[in-house]
Amino acid sequence: MASILVRDVELFFRAKLEAQLGGAHEFVTVPDGADLAIVDVGRVDPAAVVSELAPMPMLGFTNHTNTEGLRAAHQAGFDRVVIRSVISQRAPELVVELLQAASGSERNSD
Repeated sequence: MASILVRDVELFFRAKLEAQLGGAHEFVTVPDGADLAIVDVGRVDPAAVVSELAPMPMLGFTNHTNTEGLRAAHQAGFDRVVIRSVISQRAPELVVELLQAASGSERNSD
């Protein structure tokens, strides 16, 4: 079970994420001890979030029309950036992929 930090995500969408992921993962409100962050990059400065949360794996999302936000999150160093409809449909898969990638990179750095 991973601890997931959900940052700057509107309440309705957060509830949707919790419904999709809550059985397998726990949601936390502070970054300490979190294994992964899910961030609405349309509501934040992506570079500031990366600066604050790195090296924690980060999954960013925003609506499909916010191409600037998607690009900024990618350039800032988010591990994965997707449009909102993708995270709505594939949140469990995306979380598993990022957690596996993070655990693989930790093993490779030893």
